[in-house]
Amino acid sequence: MRKGLSVPILVITISSHLLAFLLAVGAERRRSKAVEQPDQYDERTYCLYDTDASTVYGMSALGILLVSQVLVTLATRCLCFGRGLMSGTSLTSWTIFFFIFSWVSFLGAEACLLAGSVRNAYHTKYRGVFGGNHLSCATLRKGVFAAGAALTLLSLVGSVLYYCVHSKADTGGWEKHQNDGVGMAEANLTPRPPQEFGKVHIGCTL
Repeated sequence: MRKGLSVPILVITISSHLLAFLLAVGAERRRSKAVEQPDQYDERTYCLYDTDASTVYGMSALGILLVSQVLVTLATRCLCFGRGLMSGTSLTSWTIFFFIFSWVSFLGAEACLLAGSVRNAYHTKYRGVFGGNHLSCATLRKGVFAAGAALTLLSLVGSVLYYCVHSKADTGGWEKHQNDGVGMAEANLTPRPPQEFGKVHIGCTL
C-alpha cells in the first residue's frame, strides 16, 4: 500500500524551520557589541561587551533546525532505507534532487549558526595601555547569522518539497508485490504439458 503525506510531520517541519529562521534573524540583530573602557584602578583599558543573546538565539536555532531535519529523515527513512521508489519516473529524480538540496542547505545553515554562535561568544581577554595602541575588541562580523537565516529558508523549501515528492514516489513495497502477483498470475495461466500416466498392467490369475 502506498504511503501518503502526514499532516503533523508537515506542520512540525514548517513550524520548526520558521522558528529557527526567526531566531537566526534575532541573533543577527542582537550581535554582541563592545566598547573600549578605561580601568578605574590603573592606566589600562579593557573591552566591555553588552550581551550574549545572539549566542543563545543561534544555538537554539541550530538545535531546532537539527530536530526538524532528523524528523524528515526518519519519516522518509533517509531515502535509501525505504521500501523503494517508483522506477522509470521523473518523481524519483526529483526526490533525489530535493534530498540533496535539503541536506546541502541544512548543513550550510548549521555551519553559519554554529560559527556565528561560537564567534559571538568570544570576548577579548587582554587589556591595553590607556592612551597607547588602540585595543581591538573582537566581535562577530555582520551577515553570518543572516546567511544562516537565508539558508534556513532554503532548507525549509527543500525539506518540504523532498517530503512531498518522496511520498508520491514511495511505493511502500506496493510495486514489488504487484510485480510478484503478476508473475504468479502468469505462472498460473501458463498451460502445463499433459502428464504421462503410467500404464497399469492387470494380470489375470487362472
